[in-house]
Amino acid sequence: MKLKNIVGKIHLWLGLSSGLVVFIVAVTGCIYAFQEEIQDMTQPYRFVQPQKTPVLPPTTIWEKADQAFPGKHLHAVLYPSPDRAAQAIYYSYEENYYYFVYVNPYSGEVLKIKDVYADFFRIVLDGHFYLWLPPEIGQPLVASFTLVFLVMVISGLILWWPKKKKNLRNNLKIKWKARWRRKNYDLHQVLGFYVMAFACIFAITGLVWGFVWFRDAVFFVSSGGEDYVEYYTPLSDSTAIYQENVPPLDAVWMKMRQMYPNAEWIEVHPPEFDHAAIAANANPDASTYWKMDYRYFDQNTLQELPVDHIYNRFDEASFGDKVMRINYDLHVGAIAGLPGKILAFFLSAIIASLPITGFMIWWGRKNKNKKMERSGDKNQSPAGKLISNV
Repeated sequence: MKLKNIVGKIHLWLGLSSGLVVFIVAVTGCIYAFQEEIQDMTQPYRFVQPQKTPVLPPTTIWEKADQAFPGKHLHAVLYPSPDRAAQAIYYSYEENYYYFVYVNPYSGEVLKIKDVYADFFRIVLDGHFYLWLPPEIGQPLVASFTLVFLVMVISGLILWWPKKKKNLRNNLKIKWKARWRRKNYDLHQVLGFYVMAFACIFAITGLVWGFVWFRDAVFFVSSGGEDYVEYYTPLSDSTAIYQENVPPLDAVWMKMRQMYPNAEWIEVHPPEFDHAAIAANANPDASTYWKMDYRYFDQNTLQELPVDHIYNRFDEASFGDKVMRINYDLHVGAIAGLPGKILAFFLSAIIASLPITGFMIWWGRKNKNKKMERSGDKNQSPAGKLISNV
């Protein structure tokens, strides 16, 4: 009981200090769960009528997008399935912009220029990642409270654990016919127990992004003692001269189409700097990211260049690489398809309720103690009050 009292105090004060942040992160995660499906239903420019004619190559898509949206840096051209618009992606960290230009891949018509940073779901995501604060402030704040939340989950299990086995069943069900305070207590305790394992997964996968030391530790353990390698783009051979008639970006795109005829999307990236390689990726399942093949080609010779970071070919990825790559899909539930997203939605909603029910438990006990103190003062004699004050 002494241990539970100590753990109870820790759980209480950590909960009071982190409750608002946990609520915001959980609610924004809940809203973001179906962002792809909602955008598909509300943004018709994401779709096109499939044609029998060939799609336009990346340099043509780039040219059409540049005419409608000049003066920006092209990050990539993405080709989804035949019934979807191609996307010319313009991004610059230094100049702080991020745009999608949706282009009909058959006709070259620009369908929509979308400011990603002004999109509703991007605003939701900024709340989830940064609490709508500057990233340098919000990101470590969210990460720190995520770590606090993980400690709270563990302490919550200790508090939930029944002293006797015969009480186990009582701790696994909500007493709906009990008084309001008891129902609130059960909503916190019982629902908290049922989401505990998933809450740990959400917290751990979130911490992989939140702290570099945590990410490195997870990779070190899962890879059998290897160090995490940051992303980099390999260099092209600066002594070679490109001699083909087809632009190198188009040549890489055609090569990727030949190698991945069944891919649900193919994306190609122009060189980020003078001697950088052309990066390309192919995804066999557009609903997830972890199985993607990332490949890099010399912009002068078109020879494939190897890398030793996690963004490589899937069949060459180590177990540690795959653990890192699956992190996002696991975090949002996409690893289990639409049922996984539905589950993640309800789990996030329950987690968002825990700070509320926990606060109400604390507030109810606080007011109850005050009432008991006032009641005790009224029933006490003047002499008794004097003795108690001394």
